[in-house]
Amino acid sequence: MQFIANRTYDEIAVGDHAELTRTLKPQDIDLFAVMSGDVNPAHVDADYAKDDMFHGVIAHGMWGGALISAVLGTELPGPGTIFLNQNLSFKAPVGLGDTVVVRVEVTAKQEKGRLTLACTCINQNGETVIDGEARVIAPRDKVRRPRVILPDVHLHVRGAQYGRLIAATQTLAPVPTAVVHPCDPLSLTGALDAARRGMILPVLVGPRHRIEAAAQDAGHSLEGLEIIDTLHSHAAAATAVALVRADKVAALMKGSLHTDELMEAVVDAALGLRTERRMSHVYVLDVPTYPKPLLITDAAINIHPDLATKRDIVQNAIELALTLGIELPKVAILSAVETVNPRMPSTLDAASLCKMADRGQITGGLLDGPLAFDNAISAAAATAKGIASDVAGVADILVAPDLESANMMAKQLIYLAGADAAGIVLGARVPIILTSRADSAMSRLASCTLAQIFLAGRTAPPS
Repeated sequence: MQFIANRTYDEIAVGDHAELTRTLKPQDIDLFAVMSGDVNPAHVDADYAKDDMFHGVIAHGMWGGALISAVLGTELPGPGTIFLNQNLSFKAPVGLGDTVVVRVEVTAKQEKGRLTLACTCINQNGETVIDGEARVIAPRDKVRRPRVILPDVHLHVRGAQYGRLIAATQTLAPVPTAVVHPCDPLSLTGALDAARRGMILPVLVGPRHRIEAAAQDAGHSLEGLEIIDTLHSHAAAATAVALVRADKVAALMKGSLHTDELMEAVVDAALGLRTERRMSHVYVLDVPTYPKPLLITDAAINIHPDLATKRDIVQNAIELALTLGIELPKVAILSAVETVNPRMPSTLDAASLCKMADRGQITGGLLDGPLAFDNAISAAAATAKGIASDVAGVADILVAPDLESANMMAKQLIYLAGADAAGIVLGARVPIILTSRADSAMSRLASCTLAQIFLAGRTAPPS
């Protein structure tokens, strides 16, 4: 165990000194900005900073001041020190990657336990970036305590992954989209936001009076938008599917109706949008603790998929990942264990899917399984269990054994890990933007983005 101890007033002599060394990292700047609320673009906006007087992002001035405080409070005098006064002079900026030595030196002892200390921060080039003077009351009593272990801090910009996806659509044409039964303010607002950003050209399908009431409640104008009036939600779903079959729209977007109602019209054998490929749902999650988008499938369509259905589920997810710019999607076929067990059908399916990929029955991705969830997303867990795999620990796609496990896994990441989730159904003649009433505005935009990017990147329409 590490300990932290002080030096009392009686133990300290003029000339005593202490120091620490710290290298400025982007996380330091972000954490200081979050803590202080100081979002001056000189510190947090690289595009702005490259053209200012320092030609790059620099540390907040008080980042150095905080390091001086750390030396005074932990080293000299240490625990029990009372800060009275600090003055600082900022001589030069501290840029990313700079290493500073922070030094305090006792220059005077006064009565009543008071000390004066010279404070300096010197960079790796020997240049003084900060100097000043501190006045403190040194502790009278000796203190020795276990050093507190600080919590891990994970800095995450919500929607950052989605922001990159949305930025990538700026040159793409908007997708003519039937918005099915947008009869509440939330679903209508999501569609109109996507339209304003040039993602979709919405055709609003549903009871006109309810759509207009939702627009009034949300404070939106429907001027210039096409509205196809229907009696109820079932009719809206059937009408939207008919628009696809007539080649008038290239995508569907769920409004304020149940998923079952929409999908009933989509899967209709005679009038629906079936292809040779089984339809499946793919979540694209922006998880704060995962360094890249994480795809989970199938959490909404296929309840207990057999092997043939799982093959299509995997292929749909791979094709989406490819259009998102993932060159070789790494696909983890999940089970509760990482070995094949004849008594666990999910492990047999995982092994079969991997062999199907070897034989060219699944293309475009790199498969491995069975893998437990921890082995799929944690390299440390995979190493601890001796798993040698190009997928384990770095998966792009997680394929769950069934709908229940996929849905629970995704919802746990959303509600316990702070993930944002966009969702889309693939395998039909057109992509289906499947949003939830609980989705954030960013998630709804991201779901529209998925459809836009998928259509732009798809090499051929499904048969």
